[in-house]
Amino acid sequence: MSAPPLTPVVVRLKLSLLRNGLRQSGGRRAAYIASAVAALLFAALQLLGLIALRGTAHAEALVVLLVAVLGLGWAVMPLFFPSGDETLDPTRLVMLPLRPGPLVRALLVASLVGIGPLFTLCLLTGSVIAVAHGGAAYAVGVLAVALGLLVCVAFARAVAAANVRLLTSRKGRDLAVLSGLVIAVGAQVVNFGAQRLGSSGLAQLDPAADVLQWVPPASALGAVHAVSEGSYGVAAAQLALTGAALAALVGVWSRHLTRLMTAPDGSTLPAAESAARERTSTGLSRLLPQGRTGTVMERSLRYVWRDPKTKAAWVTSLAIGLIVPVFNAWQGTGSVYFACFAAGMLGIQMYNQFGQDTSAFWIVAMTISSARDAYVELRARALALLVITLPYATLVTVLTTAMLGDWPRLPEALGLSYALLGAMLATGAWTSARFPYSIPQEGHKNVAPGQAGLAWISIFGGMIAAALLCAPVIALAIWVNVSPAGEAWSLLLLPVGAGYGAGLTALGLRLAAPRTARRLPEILAAVSKG
Repeated sequence: MSAPPLTPVVVRLKLSLLRNGLRQSGGRRAAYIASAVAALLFAALQLLGLIALRGTAHAEALVVLLVAVLGLGWAVMPLFFPSGDETLDPTRLVMLPLRPGPLVRALLVASLVGIGPLFTLCLLTGSVIAVAHGGAAYAVGVLAVALGLLVCVAFARAVAAANVRLLTSRKGRDLAVLSGLVIAVGAQVVNFGAQRLGSSGLAQLDPAADVLQWVPPASALGAVHAVSEGSYGVAAAQLALTGAALAALVGVWSRHLTRLMTAPDGSTLPAAESAARERTSTGLSRLLPQGRTGTVMERSLRYVWRDPKTKAAWVTSLAIGLIVPVFNAWQGTGSVYFACFAAGMLGIQMYNQFGQDTSAFWIVAMTISSARDAYVELRARALALLVITLPYATLVTVLTTAMLGDWPRLPEALGLSYALLGAMLATGAWTSARFPYSIPQEGHKNVAPGQAGLAWISIFGGMIAAALLCAPVIALAIWVNVSPAGEAWSLLLLPVGAGYGAGLTALGLRLAAPRTARRLPEILAAVSKG
């Protein structure tokens, strides 16, 4: 009796895992639906915008650049952010008698099911409509959309398979941090470059598009434009290049997948041996408060230094928090208020505090028997964050002010930064108790299967709430700048912002503590899922 085809089985497995994950709680369903609606709404707006570009001069340069950036995003996003195909982990199939070829095909097809592929499909479809002219161009466009989507998904899978053990390897943790830093810097360089090119008109994109139209998956869109221009030979070459890239990516993915599922993972053995030889005590504990507060702070700071994924997230946030205000100030287009970006990026680290503990959170849960215990735990974690975030946000604000030479606004910028940091600590404590999710220690993902929507609504919902909580300080800053009588009060923004941020933090911790104590079983189940 022959075995059934693998591809339908894997697709049904993915749908079943997703459906069962959403059945676990109403909050998870609401989070997933909200994130899906937001993503699809944004995709629809992008589709309409691209269709509106039809007939615009140099539109082909813009869509080629857009698809190239889209392909780059597929390659790097799965490594550092919760995204993409979240319900399939090939390492869980390691004990099954599956050949690499059929397994790769099945996973590739299953990867096309989800919000991310649908979002990509909308952008690719809009890009084809923007540049296609004539029946032949639309016919090639159908093939270009299919090839472009498959290249994006295969690119993500190949990169993920090649790095699946990187972030969990003690030897590779520094390389993982370096990768996060390079991607953070590269993303900001692309952002600032796009701003400068956009300010000069779409014609400035032509030189970049002339090169990128030969780089998959953008080469597929280049083929559509070439057919519209009557250059059928060029179009055939670009389609062939895209197809060859797809075959190469699938081959690379297959080799890495075979190695991943057959080779033993001994990457942590030398690390474990060296860790056993490390000293059990350092000078850090002597600098921290006594009791539970100091213990929790030391544990949190050790996570930042030793845990690969936590360390990568921190380094990326530190890099972006510095790059955005400093690059803008260096270009002469910035403002001292851009320094608040540092506080915002670092404040994100307060979200999902219990998820970084994973299954070890049960040890913490055993020590929490009342709202008071939960409050001390959350307060200590917030203090550990402040040890890094407070001086760093101050340093970035002073540096940005010095580069711009706008010293009179330094108190305002510092006050806003402190208020934003306090608001994010407050909302982060609350969302950590209300929307906890697991960070898998194995694999390349930053969120457990079925919890991506929960992660997005936790982070972005908390950020929106933090921005709303800062509204009084923002309004005061606006009044200081627009009112003739407000200038004399600008110095008060520093103590007002600092006090307001401290008050928000204290209030957020007080409100989150009882919820944390009540929901310990649910939190433990959520963070232990990975």
